[in-house]
Parts: sequence; C-alpha cells; structure tokens
Amino acid sequence: MSQKAECIDTIEKLEALYGTPGAPALRKVARRLTPLYRKWIMASKLCVLSTVGPDGTDGSPRGDDGPVVQELDPGTLLMPDWRGNNRLDSLRNIVADGRVSLMFLVPNSNNVVRINAQAWLTDAHEMRARFEKGGRLPATVIVFEIGEIYTQCARALMRADIWGNADQTPALPTVGEILAEMTDGEEGGKPYDEAWGARAAKTMW
Repeated sequence: MSQKAECIDTIEKLEALYGTPGAPALRKVARRLTPLYRKWIMASKLCVLSTVGPDGTDGSPRGDDGPVVQELDPGTLLMPDWRGNNRLDSLRNIVADGRVSLMFLVPNSNNVVRINAQAWLTDAHEMRARFEKGGRLPATVIVFEIGEIYTQCARALMRADIWGNADQTPALPTVGEILAEMTDGEEGGKPYDEAWGARAAKTMW
C-alpha cells in the first residue's frame, strides 16, 4: 500500500480517529480580552507569530523587554515591529492575507495562550510613538483584531520538559557556522559569530 493511499484526506476520516473535544476545551474560548486572559498575555515577553500568504506560511518569534503586545482595547492588540533582518516574511504575508495566530509563552509555565486574529499594519506616528525606546520608534506596528483567545493543552511542553532541561541543551551549530555552510565558506564562520553580539546590541530597537 502506498503512503498516499494511507493519507487522511477528509475531515470525516480525521474525526473518526479521535474523540470529541471535552466541554472545557470549547468553553474556555473568549472573543475579547477577559481580566484573566489579559493578565496572562501581559506577563508574556515572547510569542510566536504565524502568518499565511501567497508564497506559503511563516512563523516568527517576537520578543520584547516587557509585554510583547499592548492592548488598544479589549478586542485589539498592538505589536511593534522592531529591527530584524529585513526579510519581512511575516509582514508581507499580513499585507496579502491578514489571517494570523499568536502563541504567547511565559517562562516556567507549561500553558500557552493562543490568539487567532485578523492583522494589518500601520506606520501612523501616534501608534509607533506608543513604543518609543531611547528616541527610536518601530518602522511599523501590527494591529491585531482578536477573533478568539484560548489556552492550549499543556501536554506538549510537559512532554518536552522545556523549562526543566536548560542544563541539558545539546551543543548546537552557530549561525556563523550555518551561514558558512550555506555559502561554501564565503560568509559567516567564527568572525560572524564573534561580531554578532555587539552588532545586535547596537540595533536591538
């Protein structure tokens, strides 16, 4: 039997393999920020932004030195787009297709809060000025119109023991080593890695 023949290609086939979701999994969904969802999200300095566009999907980590988003109103969140590598993968997708998801993480918590939303970009000065740091402003701000908020199942982080294994991190290749591999040694390597820390510190915001 070919792998294709074993493909699950209908929702009916998929649902037949699983039970129905429990009542709590459905009742925990909110359409706007509630006091407790607000408290959780404002404790998060890191989230993963997922987008979709004509060239495919993108997942981008987003972090800040305080809450990673600001609340404009209970149905709307704001996120500054701080300095990055200027690929603009997520932003291009948002311009083309506003459907996004955000997964908010907090250190030492196995719970993840997810928001599904419609997003759009603005370069309005009053929006950018909300995030001023040392006289610098983000180039744009992402505006999220909340569709739904809910907590994800904690089992994935529990299985990975992601917060308990910090002292067991394997030796990983550096970005300089990866860049050297991808360019046949023309770029990257040890000089790239040695310069990265100082370069990042100067262009953090």
